[in-house]
Amino acid sequence: MASATPLPAEADGPAAPGARPAGAPVIEAIGLTKRYGRRTAVEDLTFEVRPGEVFGLLGPNGAGKTTTVLMLLGLTEPTAGRARVVGVDPTRDPLEVKRRVGYLPDSVGFYDGLSGRANLAYTARLNRIPAREAAGRIDGLLARVGLADVADERVETYSRGMRQRLGIADALVKDPAVLILDEPTVSLDPEGVAEILALIARIAVERGIAILLSSHLLDQVQAVCGRVGIFYAGRLIAAGTVVELAARGGAADDVVELAVAGGADPTGWLRSAPSVGDVSSDPAAPGRLLVRVAAGGGASLAADLVAAGFAPVHLRVREDRLDAIYRRLVHAAAADLPAGRPADAPGDPLPSHRGEGSR
Repeated sequence: MASATPLPAEADGPAAPGARPAGAPVIEAIGLTKRYGRRTAVEDLTFEVRPGEVFGLLGPNGAGKTTTVLMLLGLTEPTAGRARVVGVDPTRDPLEVKRRVGYLPDSVGFYDGLSGRANLAYTARLNRIPAREAAGRIDGLLARVGLADVADERVETYSRGMRQRLGIADALVKDPAVLILDEPTVSLDPEGVAEILALIARIAVERGIAILLSSHLLDQVQAVCGRVGIFYAGRLIAAGTVVELAARGGAADDVVELAVAGGADPTGWLRSAPSVGDVSSDPAAPGRLLVRVAAGGGASLAADLVAAGFAPVHLRVREDRLDAIYRRLVHAAAADLPAGRPADAPGDPLPSHRGEGSR
C-alpha cells in the first residue's frame, strides 16, 4: 500500500461572497433548530469552527449530528435559527456553499468500473475545473492520500480504507475552504482508522482549512479534534477542548501516575493521607502506582511526598478521558430534560472503537 505524501496547500479559490476578516469563523450556527412534525431533531444549536481547526460533533446515533450537517450544506432547511458557511447562508445560496465545501458522507459512492483517477476527474468536471488544472491537482491529491500507486486501477478493487481515502481526495478536488466528514472511519479496521485519522490531522495542518468531523466514536474524536461539541437528544450540551469539558463536567478526581526512588514503597503513607482516595499498582508499568486524588491535587501530592521523605521520580496526572467526561455531562443533561422528552439512555456509553455499533 502506498504511503501518503505531504503536498503544499493549493492556492485559495475565489473569495466567497462578502468580505470576512482573517481568522473569522468559516462555520457559524446560531440558534439552529430543525423539527419534523412534533419531533425535534436539533434544538437551538450554536457553535463555530475557525480555519485550521478540527471540530468534532460527538453523539450517539440519532442525536442530530447528520441533520446538522445537512442544514450546513443547504440540503435541508432549518425550522429556526441561521447558519453561515464561508460567509454564505446555506438556505439562500446552497449551490455556493456546495462549491466551497468538501463533503464526505458516511457511505461513499463511486463508479466502481472507473479508476480512482477517473472518478476524481469526473468530480473535477462537475465542478467546472479546467482539465489541465484538474490533472495536476488530482495527481497531488492521490499522492497525499497514499493512492498514487493504484490511481489507475478500478475502484471495485479498492479496500474499504482505500475508498475512504479516495473519498477524502474527492472532497478536496474543488479546493474547499471547509471539509465536512460524516463518520469517516465507518467499518474500517484499526489500521485503516489510524490511516484516516492521521490523514485528517495532516490535512488540517497543511491546508489550514476548517474540518468538521461528525462521529459517535469517543477515542477517535479525542485523538484528532482540537475542540469537541457533545450532542445529546438534539441539543449541544457542551463544547470546548477536552480539558475545558472535563472542568465543566465537574471531574471529581485526578489519577496520578507515581514512582519513587530507591525502591521505597509509599503505599502505606498514601493510604493514610487525607487527600488520597485510592492507591493501586499500575498494570502498564511494574513498580509504578496509580493514586486517585481530589481534582487539582497532583501538585500538592508531590510536595507532601517529599516532606514525608520520599523522592518522586515519576509523577504525572493522567488526562481525563472523553468517555468519562461524556458520561458526566450526559447524566447532567438528562436530568434537565423536560418530562416526556425522548432521549437516549444516559447510562449507555458511546462505543470507543469501531465494531461496537455503526450509524
